Amino acid sequence: MILSWLLFMPLIGIVAVLLLPKASTRLIRLTATLATALTFGVSLAVLRVFDPQAAGVQMETLIPWIPQLNIAYHLGVDGLNITMVLLTTGLSFLACLASWSIPERQKEYFTLYLLLELGMLGTFLALDLFLFYVFWEIVLVPMYFLIGIWGGGRREYSAFKFFVYTLAGSLAMLLGILAVYFTAHTFDMVQLAQACPTFAPALQHLLFVAFFLGFAIKVPVFPFHTWLPDAHVDAPTPISVLLAGVLLKMGGYGFFRISYPFFPEGARWFAGAMAALGMINIVYGAFVAMAQTDFKRMVAYSSVSHMGFVLLGLSSFTPEGFNGAMLQMFTHGTITGAMFLLVGVLYDRTHTRDLTAFGGLSSRLPVYAAMLTVFSLASLGLPGL
Repeated sequence: MILSWLLFMPLIGIVAVLLLPKASTRLIRLTATLATALTFGVSLAVLRVFDPQAAGVQMETLIPWIPQLNIAYHLGVDGLNITMVLLTTGLSFLACLASWSIPERQKEYFTLYLLLELGMLGTFLALDLFLFYVFWEIVLVPMYFLIGIWGGGRREYSAFKFFVYTLAGSLAMLLGILAVYFTAHTFDMVQLAQACPTFAPALQHLLFVAFFLGFAIKVPVFPFHTWLPDAHVDAPTPISVLLAGVLLKMGGYGFFRISYPFFPEGARWFAGAMAALGMINIVYGAFVAMAQTDFKRMVAYSSVSHMGFVLLGLSSFTPEGFNGAMLQMFTHGTITGAMFLLVGVLYDRTHTRDLTAFGGLSSRLPVYAAMLTVFSLASLGLPGL
């Protein structure tokens, strides 16, 4: 049941925040921060119990939910999702601390924030395909409002664009999920990992493409990437942290958890295209990032470039490639989350993100400049970072 507590903590936090008076802003902030801190603490307890040498799913929770359709409340951790769970809880706690600077409507903000954390954690923990899709869609709603209400610039446009792109990918994935269910008659991911590889190659190709559209938009893969820079630039800083640090990883995780083990023939058939798209992401994202003068937009386009290495690792079909892609997802989440926090610190004090306005920054902010240098070198790929 320890995995259920990972989901209960944000849920309890939501209820507590909703019960507090709207005027008690400090208490609302403390309650939400405590909820994310306790969730992070539970994730560390999960890591302590987790045995990295053991194969298969650990700490499994399996409770029938809709038995007529073989739908269950099925959670578990293994080598694929344990790092994603830690990344989500750690960044959620740090971004919640950064959210103390949100000036208005704190009750609504922190309610939606905790709902976002609940959805992200559920997506990584779910081992039932129906449950996975429910949590995947839960993430969409709070993110739309968090960008559209508390963002800046063209926030309504950016939130709507994010919503439309992600919903389109989700609909393609839903068709794939229904096709899988009507063929295999189960939503259990452990069973599907054994049943789906027996599907006819033509069906595997079709299903791989359906799931690819859902996951590729989230990564994001060129040419489905255009929602990302707009969403990043207009989102409040804490939400940019979660968007880059966790939401992009949901797409990569989907490839690891569903696309590759379920449809191995489809994955091999699509490997060349995956490699080509990965290389386009790397080169295109890097060149566009180099052309930016907006600090936040530059980091956003660098994320497009860095996630290309995940696609390249997936296309390799080697243990080294897969391990490298998983490592890249975790390290990119921590580094880019830090970069967006640093951008937010600068923007809160100067009210500009124009890189041409920050000449000689190290003489005025030496500690900040040192931290920015370390994380920039980590983003560059300096050995040791």
